[in-house]
Amino acid sequence: MCEKHKQPRPGATLDNQAAHENDHRLWSRRDFLSASGLVGAGGLLLGKLPVRAFQPSPLMAALANGPNDRILVLIRLDGGNDGLNTIIERENPFYYNIRPNIAVPESNLWALSNEYGMPLATNALQPMWEDGMMKVIFNVGYPEPNYSHFRSYDIIASASDSEEVVNSGWMGRFLDNEYAAFLDAPPTVPPALQIGVQSNLVFKSDSANMALAVSSPEEFYQIAQTGLLYDTSSLGNSPRELELAYVRQTANAAFRYAQTIKVAYSKGKNQVDYPTDNYLAEQMAIVARLIKGNLGTRVFMVEIGGFDTHAEQLDRHPLLLNRLATAVKAFYEDLAMGDDNLQDKVLGMTFSEFGRTIYENGSQGTDHGWGTPMMLFGGGIGNGFTGQYQDLSNPDPYEDPEFSMDFRDIYATILQDWMGNNPDLVNFVMGQQQTTLTGLVPAIAPVIGDNNKCALLGHNPHPGVPGVIEIKYAMMQNGPVRVQLLDQAGHVLRTLQNEYKDMGSYILNFRPSDWYVAPGNYRYRLQAGGQVFQRDLKI
Repeated sequence: MCEKHKQPRPGATLDNQAAHENDHRLWSRRDFLSASGLVGAGGLLLGKLPVRAFQPSPLMAALANGPNDRILVLIRLDGGNDGLNTIIERENPFYYNIRPNIAVPESNLWALSNEYGMPLATNALQPMWEDGMMKVIFNVGYPEPNYSHFRSYDIIASASDSEEVVNSGWMGRFLDNEYAAFLDAPPTVPPALQIGVQSNLVFKSDSANMALAVSSPEEFYQIAQTGLLYDTSSLGNSPRELELAYVRQTANAAFRYAQTIKVAYSKGKNQVDYPTDNYLAEQMAIVARLIKGNLGTRVFMVEIGGFDTHAEQLDRHPLLLNRLATAVKAFYEDLAMGDDNLQDKVLGMTFSEFGRTIYENGSQGTDHGWGTPMMLFGGGIGNGFTGQYQDLSNPDPYEDPEFSMDFRDIYATILQDWMGNNPDLVNFVMGQQQTTLTGLVPAIAPVIGDNNKCALLGHNPHPGVPGVIEIKYAMMQNGPVRVQLLDQAGHVLRTLQNEYKDMGSYILNFRPSDWYVAPGNYRYRLQAGGQVFQRDLKI
């Protein structure tokens, strides 16, 4: 490492070995706790890999039964990917001065353009780039970055600010806030699938539980086929029994996915040879097979680890990038086979918890740093660059160059343009108004995620008035609106609003004491535009 480059960040470098190892222990502990025991509903093995089916959700129920056949595949680069050695600014003397031992030489690059290139280890992606199936987003990050794997991933997964702890994921909130009435009518199609053994905050919502791990597909199918489901009929209305009933109902719903998964997996066929000794390729082969088998699931997540390259990066990092590139290439070639060319319907998106330092360290590696690129893959998305590359001309000896693209703007763009949802819903899910990126992905038209009628955005405590709850909803067309408060059994207790509303976004300020409502667990229901939405509410 450069003598000037001292970074007082606990756990960010191997110089503080105890803090670094503790960071990994925290990560492992959280994953173990969330992945063990009854933590939700439904897991099985496909091929040799575990597959995790996520909590039934309103959006995914709607998508599984609606006209939107677009699919999103999240590709997690676990450990913090080094952006400067992934997308290289060609013949930049500052890059080679900062990294005298680990910089990728010009002779070892293939050209994205006259200005940028990628290591030859990724040349499997070159045909995709040339065919307009790949985009690069430079220097993605967030303000005041955290350099702990555990904490930074939680920020990336929850889409929170760096100082804010949010216990739900961006996709989980999205799934839970649209088509809320579907929670009581789960689909027979898995709403989302993660290939791997660890549960993931990305998909967690306030009301969602994750997968129940089952050791083999045979056991999973046997449970579903023999009807060995959890009993809920004998449970009463005590808080404990209501919680137990919810967990059991969640598990029961996921068991019913077994047959649809089995049918899709048997029906779908891999028609290309995937690279061997490549865990990511194994995962993507399963995803391709389920997509081609018409499973109907709209969101998948796969991952590849090993990107925490503190040492010997020149040997380790190209191997990881090669596994990524060859897996993605095989996946999209597979989707192109058969009567239905599915490449245009499937968007792949890489993400990582942070980048690496622009300076190399004394172990010929890099430490935890700020921005990192994201890559998008898919037919018809075009090619090109978004954002600003890191400025290496006059670097701060203590800090990395500031990020240029906020990851939440990218999420918002995917939710709005690729998934096809109204900006009001997207901004509510993201927690603030985000800037969407025009032209990043082909925008679906018309917006269909909310059927262009209405959307229940959710609720939160009033930020300035104690004892008041804000209930938020949006109307995409004029019409009557009714908001009612219900008990846990579904009986109407109060009608909070019943009037005609013009198109727009609204906040209903609900003070329980004004309505003589005692503390407890309730539900509230929105009826508008011929739709019914319902959510739990604790007062």
